[in-house]
Order: sequence, then C-alpha cells, then structure tokens
Amino acid sequence: MTFIDAIILGIIEGVAEFLPISSTGHLILASHLLGLDINSDFIKSFEIVIQMGAIAAVMVLYWRSFLSLSILLRLLCGFLPTAIIGFTLYPFLKQYLLGNSIIVVSSLAVGGLFLILFELFYPKIKEDREQKITNISYKQAFIIGLFQSIALIPGISRSAATIVGGLILGLQRVTIVEFSFLLAVPTMTAATGYDILKNYSIFSADTALLLILGFSTAFFVALLVITTLLKFIKKHTFIPFGIYRLILATLFFIFIL
Repeated sequence: MTFIDAIILGIIEGVAEFLPISSTGHLILASHLLGLDINSDFIKSFEIVIQMGAIAAVMVLYWRSFLSLSILLRLLCGFLPTAIIGFTLYPFLKQYLLGNSIIVVSSLAVGGLFLILFELFYPKIKEDREQKITNISYKQAFIIGLFQSIALIPGISRSAATIVGGLILGLQRVTIVEFSFLLAVPTMTAATGYDILKNYSIFSADTALLLILGFSTAFFVALLVITTLLKFIKKHTFIPFGIYRLILATLFFIFIL
C-alpha cells in the first residue's frame, strides 16, 4: 500500500461511514480496484482502524452528548447486541466475510433495493415536533442495536441498518441519524481496539504512517459529510442512496466479478 492508496481509502471512509451505502463495502471494493491484497490481514485491519478517523469527527462535533449520562446509557443499550454478536463471531467475520467481494456486492444490491422499497411503502412520520435523543427509550435503543448487528455483514451499512431500524420504531429522521452517529463511537472504538489487540504484531513503523494518514483523511472528510447529511435528510429520502447502491453493485458485478 502506498501513501496515495491510504489517502484514497481515507477519503472513501470519511464519505461513506455515515451514509447508508456501506463504508466497509466501499473500502473492500476500492482496495480491489487499487490492486491491493484484500485478503491480507493488514488491509483488513487498515479498513477497520481508519474508521476511527470518521468516528473521531463525531466526537468533536457531538462532544457535549458524551457528557450526558442519559445518552450514554442509551448508547450502551444500543452497543450491547453488536458487541456480543461481533465478539462471538469475530474469527468467522474476519476470515470469511471481510474481503469477500461477492458478499459485498450482493449486500450492496439487496440493501439498495430494500432502501428504495422501504421509502416508497413505509408510512412517513410527521416531524412537526422536535424529538431529542433522550426521547429514545432503552428498549428502542437495544432494538436499534440489533439492527446495527446486521451490518456485521460487509456491504449492508451500519448507518442504513440503524436508521431503518429507528424509522420502523417511529423515530424522526434527524433523531435516529444523530443517534446512529453517536452509536458509531462505542461500536467502532471497540471494533478497532479489539482488532489492534488481536493483530498488533502485523503493524510496524511504516504501516503506522499509513494508518495515521488514512485516519487523518477520514477525519476531515467526515466532518464535512456529517453536517451535509443532516441538511440533506431534512428535505430528501434515502432513495438516491438506494439507487446508487444498485448501480454500483451492477457495475462491479459486470466489470470486476
């Protein structure tokens, strides 16, 4: 991997982490196009670690939320399902799912079709009254965490799973999107920390520079994407993202797979 590769992947991570298009799926497919060995332990770990760059952007923008015990408890409820399932299935996920282009493309297509159908047929919630994250019950937070665990399959999209789960529960779009932002912090921090602990031996001074570069790029790009997405969802549905996923999956299936 070169420095240019690290920057490209950092940009992709910063853009895709909080959009319902699957950052992991995009990183795997981009690595394939860049000619990187998507089955190597370092590439898999790199794709996990640089996600912390995007997560750091959430911590900067929403730092006040992490001072609220009420919000922290809700995040804990949302984090538990993914933590338990992810920890249990970690060896299987990293060996058989991460780096599997067939699974990524299939998940992108299925997820894209689901987003379109969901937006077309699911009744819209009136959002004439502001709803806060503290209005989310602990039970709802836990259920959202169950939806998030579906995104352990690369290509599904963590943000798409949590947002759809929240909408099904009757939450407002802005509320569930912001909760999805916050929920990414404990989820991705745990995933990154656990991966580093399991694979620290593959890192060196040279690879550390690549990780720092990818992390920093993802951080600054994510800062812009987060604020832009909140403005977008106030006026638009997620149908454009569903269409994008279908187009991307089709192109990769025809020209790559």
